[in-house]
Amino acid sequence: MKRVYIFIFTALAISATILRDKYKKIKIIQKIMKRNSLKVRLRSTPFLVIISILTIISAFVIVPIVRADSYQAQINALSAQNSQLQSSADQLHNQASSYQAEVVQVQSQIAGLQNSINVNQNKSSQIQLEIQQENAQVAQDKLVLGNDIKTMYVNGQLNTVEMLATSSNLSQYVDQQVAYESVQHKIQNTLAQISAMENSLTQQKAQLSVVIKSQELQNSQLLNSENQLQQLLSYNQQQQASYNQQIQSNQSKIATLTAEQIAANRKLVNSSGGRVITSGSCGGSYPASASGPFGNWGCDYPLDNTLDNWGMYNRECVSYTAWMVYKTYGFMPYWGGSGDANQWPADAAAAGIPTGTTPKVGSVAIYMGGAGDPWGHAMWVVGINGNKIIVDQYNLYYDGNFYQTEISSSGLIYIYF
Repeated sequence: MKRVYIFIFTALAISATILRDKYKKIKIIQKIMKRNSLKVRLRSTPFLVIISILTIISAFVIVPIVRADSYQAQINALSAQNSQLQSSADQLHNQASSYQAEVVQVQSQIAGLQNSINVNQNKSSQIQLEIQQENAQVAQDKLVLGNDIKTMYVNGQLNTVEMLATSSNLSQYVDQQVAYESVQHKIQNTLAQISAMENSLTQQKAQLSVVIKSQELQNSQLLNSENQLQQLLSYNQQQQASYNQQIQSNQSKIATLTAEQIAANRKLVNSSGGRVITSGSCGGSYPASASGPFGNWGCDYPLDNTLDNWGMYNRECVSYTAWMVYKTYGFMPYWGGSGDANQWPADAAAAGIPTGTTPKVGSVAIYMGGAGDPWGHAMWVVGINGNKIIVDQYNLYYDGNFYQTEISSSGLIYIYF
């Protein structure tokens, strides 16, 4: 029957694929750390580095190589390996969720920054339009001023006597002087205003250009950060797929091994006209729930969920026979650690408990196993029918259930507690 007291963990190895994955991941992390000197940093950058390091660690989950001598030892090793792989896959899934959240955050920042760039570019375009309009107005003002200047130049060629002579009276002369001075003042003011306006618009445009360039640089840095996150996310998902593929492969192997185990035990029942009388999830007075030093056990709990009071895994054949010995005789030795069914005869001899080849009701029948079943099977004898016996047992077909069967009495060892 299946090995019930320990899991055999064999030699550990790390595959070349995982080593290559580690190297690739280190290169990604180095790129991220080199770019940590960027002026615009994500607030989550330290978090990204930590997550990335955790991912490297998770890539080095050490899994056992299956080199077991029994089906159940191989199943236990594969199950332990799957447990480790699933833990790593779950860890990667959580990291992927964090990466995805970071990607969404960066994309939101990129969108906000791009919107600000668009606003500033529109402002710059508006200023450029205003500069063009001001230039057009300057051209018009220059035309008017040019005519005024031409008039002043012509009149400026006359001396005071000539101007007085050409004036109808002194008052007209004074008015002309005032008009010339007014035009000169207007020219000076207009030129000053045009110059100030051009300087102001040029400065605004230059300032906006600086802002836009800065925002574009920030946007480029954010896009780079998003790309790094996408790389980590993609690599994370590749790892998850690799782990899940290995888990599925192990599950397929476990199914094959379990089928071979069941086939081996069917031979025990089917040989010499044996048969299953009854079966069920619980039966044979095995407790539904019992408290032990390692936790609760019984047929209300899953197969192998914990050890019973005698060091046997729950709902295994040896756990049931140990319970029946204790229930019937009030004492059962603690054989945990050496409790395979085919080890019980030697355990009994060491404890001074007699054994034999003659069946008796209330004895434990031990099938010592054989090809495909190197750990044996333990049964509780409840009846004798000629050369056959009726036995109660658990986990006959590796499902943790109760079975009552009629089988040949020969070829078995009986322990008389």
